[in-house]
Amino acid sequence: MGDDRQRIDRWMFFARVVKSRSLAAKLAQSGRVRVNGDKINQPSRQIASGDVLTITLDRKILILRVIEPGERRGPYDEAKLLYEDISPPPVATEKRAGALAPYREAGSGRPTKRERRQMDKWKSGGD
Repeated sequence: MGDDRQRIDRWMFFARVVKSRSLAAKLAQSGRVRVNGDKINQPSRQIASGDVLTITLDRKILILRVIEPGERRGPYDEAKLLYEDISPPPVATEKRAGALAPYREAGSGRPTKRERRQMDKWKSGGD
């Protein structure tokens, strides 16, 4: 094995795509990883600089271009140097205009007493 090639499960672990190498191996075996558009099912698949990985995680799809193989699982700033993220930006969802349920911004905290009364009034269909 040359210095420029590395097992995909090791690389995903070093690049901090997943929390453990065993999870990286399971991800590769499940068929949720593509290398240059080809679906893989073995964690021993060798990757090199310039390969494009498409990784399907639970809530998002990552498209990463491998820049270099990893030496160790270091801090996040060190792991970012192993790849270039070419994933498309997430699709902006429109605010729920005319939604069936009251809408609150995420992270806006608990509703006030006044807001709770308004929600209760809305739920009961009152004026």
